[in-house]
Amino acid sequence: MKLELRDMTKRFGPVVANDHISLTVEPGQIHALLGENGAGKSTLMNLLYGLYKPDEGRILLDGTEVTFANPRDAMAAGIGMVHQHFMLVPVFSVAENVVLGNEPSTRIGSLDLDTARERVHEISARFGFDIDSDAIIEDLPVGIQQRVEIIKALARDAEILILDEPTAVLTPQETDELMAIMRQLAAEGKSIVFITHKLREVKAVADVVTVIRGGTVVDSVSPTTPINELASLMVGREVDLTVSKKVAASGAVVLAIDNLVSVDERGRRVIDGVSFEVRAGEVLCVAGVEGNGQTALAETILGLREVHSGIITLAGKDITHDRVKQVLDAGVGYIPEDRKKDGLVGDFTIEENLMLNGSFGAPWAKGLGIDFASRQRESAKLIEQFDIRTPSATTLVKKLSGGNQQKVVVARELSRELTLFVAAQPTRGVDVGSIEFIHERIVQTRDSGIPVVIFSTELDEVYALADRIAVMYRGKLVGIVPPSTSREVMGQMMAGVSPAEVAA
Repeated sequence: MKLELRDMTKRFGPVVANDHISLTVEPGQIHALLGENGAGKSTLMNLLYGLYKPDEGRILLDGTEVTFANPRDAMAAGIGMVHQHFMLVPVFSVAENVVLGNEPSTRIGSLDLDTARERVHEISARFGFDIDSDAIIEDLPVGIQQRVEIIKALARDAEILILDEPTAVLTPQETDELMAIMRQLAAEGKSIVFITHKLREVKAVADVVTVIRGGTVVDSVSPTTPINELASLMVGREVDLTVSKKVAASGAVVLAIDNLVSVDERGRRVIDGVSFEVRAGEVLCVAGVEGNGQTALAETILGLREVHSGIITLAGKDITHDRVKQVLDAGVGYIPEDRKKDGLVGDFTIEENLMLNGSFGAPWAKGLGIDFASRQRESAKLIEQFDIRTPSATTLVKKLSGGNQQKVVVARELSRELTLFVAAQPTRGVDVGSIEFIHERIVQTRDSGIPVVIFSTELDEVYALADRIAVMYRGKLVGIVPPSTSREVMGQMMAGVSPAEVAA
């Protein structure tokens, strides 16, 4: 089925998310929609899938104009969508999820699960998915859950498949398997729209790449286009994607974690006996598929999550049960995973956000009051040093782009006197240019002798920054390996296989 989008436009108040976007997806084609977070990719696909109504523009399928009031209309027309966050009911079986909303019934009106199972088996056999139709979703690995989402779409005779950031929660091996599935679907004539911001994956699987920046189409190019050129199209300027760093000169142990355990509200171990050390002047990257305890570990180090058992020491001092302010006052800088929720106050100015962790001393305060003149000077200096693009230091943070918001957090944390720097997903949702800048500042921090702990699900980022890589799986530390470790081995570790087992 041929898909044509013509002058698609969507506004949210004064913000134009999609500005007269046009593109064509041919039958049997993998068409990558490449762009930074916030570029308008997902909005465009939500228009196609009937989740949003366009303000202007037309959708044509095989030359015929169509309109969709809701996703049911889009599915009926042969369009399926696999969302970044899966739309599955965890306690239902595969077959029950596949037919949910379109349930087959027997002659007496009861649910015909046998027909549902047959449909799952038929599609699984056709594409080599090997999925048990009676398996419960919450018991399946993430990669298999994603295949269930694809089966759901195919079971409704989807001819056009939208994959929204499909590799965000996959190991490298699962990513390779997904790409093989995409090629097989395309070979059978299915049209695939592949939404992503990952340049490596675009080059590996796409037939055509359409780059979106600021809600408009910049260009449609071949996947053979060099990575640096694709990055430049995404950002609008030349970008150096390599991280330049010298060999780490590691020193004494600064952070030591011994048999750390933390439990959630249901008593489950989200951190399960984790032990490691971080030395001065090195970057330890904690890698793993999202949801395997990395967030909990970062929060526990910061005192945001209670320690059930185990010990955390910082520069020889026990901080296991310290409150957050005590940890910050001990010299720990922290970039939280969600900058808008945990790192910034959107209705505060840049100046006010820069002083959040230092409101009781120089250069932000004098005595019991704010030193406004000093705050103005210090803010101007940090805005220049950290390349924060803003009309004024008194601009509200919520009005900045994602990349500049992240730079405000980085500037605040790295302008303090630090003993340890912890960063959770430091470049999530920022543009390629800001990624380049933030990586440079992290390396500079390491080279100044400060130990750095990075929590990242982006394997390219891990390889670029790490002096050592710690891999987590289901709350446990699988192993610590050098950055020379292959992606294949790293992928197996991210699936829970220890380095010794991989070697064997």
